Amino acid sequence: MATTFPITGLRSVELIAKDLAAAADFYSGPWGLQEVGRSAESVWLAGDGVDPYLVRIDAGLVDAIHSVTFAAAEDTDLADLRARMLEAGATAEGDIGAIADIGGGWGFAVCDTAGRRYRVVQGAEQRIPIDSGTSRPGRLAHVNINTTDVHRDIRFFEQGLGFKLTDLSSTMGFVRTNDDHHAVVLAINPVDTLNHIAFNHDHWEDVMKAAGRMCDAGLGIAWGPGRHGPGANVFTYFVNPFGFVVEHTAEVLLVDDSYKVGGPEDWIWPKGRVDRWGIAPPKTEECKKAQLAIPFV
Repeated sequence: MATTFPITGLRSVELIAKDLAAAADFYSGPWGLQEVGRSAESVWLAGDGVDPYLVRIDAGLVDAIHSVTFAAAEDTDLADLRARMLEAGATAEGDIGAIADIGGGWGFAVCDTAGRRYRVVQGAEQRIPIDSGTSRPGRLAHVNINTTDVHRDIRFFEQGLGFKLTDLSSTMGFVRTNDDHHAVVLAINPVDTLNHIAFNHDHWEDVMKAAGRMCDAGLGIAWGPGRHGPGANVFTYFVNPFGFVVEHTAEVLLVDDSYKVGGPEDWIWPKGRVDRWGIAPPKTEECKKAQLAIPFV
């Protein structure tokens, strides 16, 4: 019998920006999202898919990430899931209750042992999906999180949220919560910060068009284009004006329970190659530094 996941997918990320207006202009401009809400302290931005928003930006004193939000299945018992996450090492932030956010719903928040905040939301109002014709992402593809202990964090996602491990390379662990090869990537590094946020497109050509929009805005590619190893998705990476690494991606591998979990020996490239195609140049030094720099607060 196929695995039934309590979490259906990655819903949104909640960011903090020192310059709220400039951050909103970036994500609604060259990055291509649609502004769907604004207050004195926050801006919400959506894609072309059903999620009420993909990015919320809150005004703050630092450029940082506040939380990663997952959507719970309709039949998931939130109390049981929360208890499972606490047993796996999380610390509660308040109780289960109504979500005061665009889309609403019910849910809760916890912090893991490294201080990263995760929210779980159930029953949020969904948008009617559209085809804007503007190479706008439809949804989030994954978040990549730096980890000082990859096995600790894999256990947390498996035991706490019901994810499954799909691949483990010499530098990263990949875990899934639906048919996508991964929703969360855990990058082995000396810090427990945000590595990058990936936005999903239906077609690889939309990744190229979205990358072109960034280049037209004077924001050059930091890595790519190329096709990843684990997950096999097409990618282009950018460092936005606030130091976040963001990725346009498409064609992530779809897997089921028959997928053989790979180990480091399965993901060894020939010398000089950093992607399946062999065309991607090395990451820029700016990108490497930015992938370590954004804290969870």
